[in-house]
Amino acid sequence: MDAELSSLARRARIHAALGDPARLAIVDALTLGDASPGEIAHALDMPTNLVAHHVKVLTDAGLVTKGRSEGDRRRTYLRLRPETLAALVTPRLPGVGRVVFVCTHNSARSQLAAALWKQRTRSDAACAGTKPASRVHPRAVAVAHRHHLALDPAGTAHVTDVVRDDDLVIAVCDNAHEELTGPVRPRLHWSVPDPVRVDTDEAFETAYADLADRVDRLAPAILPGGPR
Repeated sequence: MDAELSSLARRARIHAALGDPARLAIVDALTLGDASPGEIAHALDMPTNLVAHHVKVLTDAGLVTKGRSEGDRRRTYLRLRPETLAALVTPRLPGVGRVVFVCTHNSARSQLAAALWKQRTRSDAACAGTKPASRVHPRAVAVAHRHHLALDPAGTAHVTDVVRDDDLVIAVCDNAHEELTGPVRPRLHWSVPDPVRVDTDEAFETAYADLADRVDRLAPAILPGGPR
């Protein structure tokens, strides 16, 4: 817990340093190359004393380092520390074996989420339902086909037949999240609106886009390198 609090405090300090538009502009200016404080002042049309203040805040937060020029030793160059910015990425979820996506009928959202996970991460995933339907919804099959996802139209299953102890269970609908209060319990909840209620191609495309965005955000927390 102490380590987690320390990490949170560090990330909060970095966010606070980046919360000023002028400091964010300095970080942007240093993203692709180093610069002296005078060069930063000229590029950003900012007084040198204000640059010095902002650089001190960025330095204290661990975002910027200073180094003497190997040519003119009177000159100082600022360098961005990208490893500090990397500390702001999604915290990792340890101990995840397989990802299992769950919705009520296992006929749309959970199917698309599992197929997306397999496609984008090239790692194992499964899906299930609390009250599985006999088949995958035809519009889910159609949207999967449009986006080149591998999806079995008859591949529905119940959570008790799928979930293992080391699985990361993600409820992709509100009903499943609220129903699963026993041994199988979601670790994460994605409140994705049910496209079957609307039953249009647009609704299924919207659900697909929502799930794709969430998969891309989750992947770096579990897999080195994130989506492939």
